[in-house]
Amino acid sequence: MDLILEPWPWYVAGPMIALVMFLLIFMGRKFGMSSNLETMCAVCGAGKKSEYFSFDWRANRWNLVVILGAAIGGFAGAHLLSTGEAVAIAPETVEKLNALGFESAGKAYLPEDLFSTSALSDPFALAILMIGGLLIGFGARYAAGCTSGHAISGLSNLQLPSLIAVIGFFIGGLVMVHLLFPMIF
Repeated sequence: MDLILEPWPWYVAGPMIALVMFLLIFMGRKFGMSSNLETMCAVCGAGKKSEYFSFDWRANRWNLVVILGAAIGGFAGAHLLSTGEAVAIAPETVEKLNALGFESAGKAYLPEDLFSTSALSDPFALAILMIGGLLIGFGARYAAGCTSGHAISGLSNLQLPSLIAVIGFFIGGLVMVHLLFPMIF
């Protein structure tokens, strides 16, 4: 029997995120997944190929715990906290996705068209993933942080560059969904 729990309400999850941010700021740490991945690259020896990764990763070991926690949290969310039912999305969105070839939209929690391992055997899908990954990596480096780092950590520190970056992320997301995505698919 699967243990199925309801998602935490915003008034519990929000203050918990605020508490974590307070603790990180108090300890002089910054949060962001790109920082965690930088540490992972340094651990794996990327500093031998690029000066950017030449730093004492041991000082950032806590970043590795965040990566592990994200993986465990993702697994728990998918297998313990999910009912497996389809995500409730607007019927118009389902129609648009079906027209773009995503047959399982609105029928499954994780549509097979996007999230199955067989989707990786399609050269077009693989190319899209690789190009998207390169653009995200470049964007995170160019913006001096990722969406989570700027939106959670940077805004918590009242940093104007983070506010500008978050506005840019939202504009980029809107352009992608409304202009580029229909052209690609």
